[in-house]
Amino acid sequence: MAYKISDSCISCGSCADTCPMGAISQGDTQYNIDPEVCVSCGACAAGCPVEAISED
Repeated sequence: MAYKISDSCISCGSCADTCPMGAISQGDTQYNIDPEVCVSCGACAAGCPVEAISED
């Protein structure tokens, strides 16, 4: 199950830096996770300072 980023995202980029698969990219208003690439490792959620990432 892929992870998702909520509207609480502050666009700091820490999630993209921690994703080993490169599944996270900058969107118009916040970062987004590509569910086709995400392997559900949880690295992004662990690195998010505002806890904006959870399992979908």
